Amino acid sequence: MRRANELRPVKIKRNYTRASPGSVLFQAGGTTVLCTASVENSVPPWMLGKGRGWITAEYNMLPHSTTPRKPRERSGKLDGRTNEIQRLIGRSLRAVVDLDALGERSITVDCDVLEADGGTRTAGITGAFIALVDALRSVESDLPDRSRFPLTGSVAAVSVGIVGGKPVLDLEYSQDVAAEVDMNVVMTGSGRFVEIQGTGEEATFGDDELAALLKLARQGIRQLSDLQKKALGKSWPFA
Repeated sequence: MRRANELRPVKIKRNYTRASPGSVLFQAGGTTVLCTASVENSVPPWMLGKGRGWITAEYNMLPHSTTPRKPRERSGKLDGRTNEIQRLIGRSLRAVVDLDALGERSITVDCDVLEADGGTRTAGITGAFIALVDALRSVESDLPDRSRFPLTGSVAAVSVGIVGGKPVLDLEYSQDVAAEVDMNVVMTGSGRFVEIQGTGEEATFGDDELAALLKLARQGIRQLSDLQKKALGKSWPFA
């Protein structure tokens, strides 16, 4: 049985599809997310002529990622949860990107959930960063300044919560629905926070519990950062 301070087993497979310069199958326990990154030599109209790039993300849960079947979301008719998660993924990636060094190009990262067993947004962020690095490597020779790779750090995310009165790392679905407190934490590899989303589920939490959850999250993200580095190998962009 997994201990409360242990991550679920993680599997990472790069270059999962041929059409995208960055594609990663990221598995955390029973959750599987396909993250692909594509590059366009253009930017949104409101960024034209500024010499800066843009990073955005889209998120979707495929119909049989859950039971019962989840109806497909049609273009322009995303539910609130989907919209909130894809905005979170985009913010998390942009937090570690030097948009000036990217030049006037856009990268879109698609996170498609193939199997959902809790932590789909955090798995999406962690896998999306790997896909982003590979996409950036594919245009490295065309960057405005080839000596300035457009990343300031790595980023990963993990869920934590209080289940049965105890802090738990990396919640699977059965733990998530039973949690008194549920939290998603996004951090850089250097240990700085990008975003914290925490709620009491018919409960409250105090300073000590918050500190315990953040300590667990920091521990988990440190391990996830190491796994990202191992998966990228020579493509890891930091010394």
